[in-house]
Amino acid sequence: MSSVRMSAVAAAGMVVAVTAVTGCAEKSEGKGSSGAITVTATDSKCEVSKTSFPAGHVQLAVQNKGSKVTEVYVYTPSDKIVTERENIGPGTRATVTAEIKAGTYEIACKPGMKGDGIRQKITATGKGAAKKTDPRLDAAVASYRKYAQEQADLTIPAVQKFADAVKKGDVEAAKAQFATSRIGWERTEPVAESFGDIDPKTDTREDGLEDGQKWTGWHRLEKALWKDKKIGSAEKTLADQLVTDLKDWQKRVGKADITPTSMANGAKELMDEVATGKVTGEEDRYSHTDLSDFKANVEGAQQAYELLKPVAAENDAALTKELDKQFTAIGTLLVQYRKSGSSSGVEFVSYDTVGKADRKKLSDAVNSLAEPLSRLAAAVVAK
Repeated sequence: MSSVRMSAVAAAGMVVAVTAVTGCAEKSEGKGSSGAITVTATDSKCEVSKTSFPAGHVQLAVQNKGSKVTEVYVYTPSDKIVTERENIGPGTRATVTAEIKAGTYEIACKPGMKGDGIRQKITATGKGAAKKTDPRLDAAVASYRKYAQEQADLTIPAVQKFADAVKKGDVEAAKAQFATSRIGWERTEPVAESFGDIDPKTDTREDGLEDGQKWTGWHRLEKALWKDKKIGSAEKTLADQLVTDLKDWQKRVGKADITPTSMANGAKELMDEVATGKVTGEEDRYSHTDLSDFKANVEGAQQAYELLKPVAAENDAALTKELDKQFTAIGTLLVQYRKSGSSSGVEFVSYDTVGKADRKKLSDAVNSLAEPLSRLAAAVVAK
């Protein structure tokens, strides 16, 4: 979901610490250690105390001292996302464990969660990435790569049905296919976002457009179907473009840079997507099919977790016990909002019929799952 999660007001300040991971994650998140690289960000600066650190597993301990939600990214020179953490609330801390290979990168501080961010160049030195890995983690990565490809492959025929309905001018048929066409994408969205250029073309909401950006993709068509209630020549062209862009994603999934820590962080990112877009009703604001996306995000996060669980359980049994509990709880809760006997192609009730009290239950369940998920990456690489 390439869009503004909240109003684009710059955060007043934020501190990031990067440390080599030599053991379990710190119990108190965000405090860093004596070897930390501190990055101090304000509305106009992103100052780095050290511009190099050893390659391998590193830890980003983030503290948001600003007044608005913010986020932090590590980018390759070609703007591929190495790791990220979104939805860092004012006055809160977050810790991100990532595998960073030797090379040059940029840390981007994004006050207001919009734009390219305020960037500083950094360098990962040495041969940390060549370190011997647990064969179970190698297998987990291979299985997750297969899963991501399967989801992309399943998306194409589903989105083609949606596009065909749009091109026929059949509003109701297109509506029925909309939610289904998004499931594979939502399950593996962090992989798609890692490429940098696909997500903005396919999944941007109107309030997430950058200056000069043409609005294309699912949500542009969603607005036409539910708000404008008509399909014109422009929408038919956009339907074909959506298929083309998603076929590009399908071809590139196999080349994605996937690591155990990116899988774990991706699971957390999926829950951030739920918290900032689905629970609020902002994601599918015209169709109100947010719960379908919600379920797909949870399924994708659980798939990554289950593949990493054998190693994580060995390193932190209490964490995996809690994650098992929270995944079960959120799955049970979602069942309550399923439509019975529906033939419309929509699995869940319209989100605009979900009241404030129920939305709070969903939000609480997301938060209860997201917190332990934020510690999964550290458990995966713990000695």
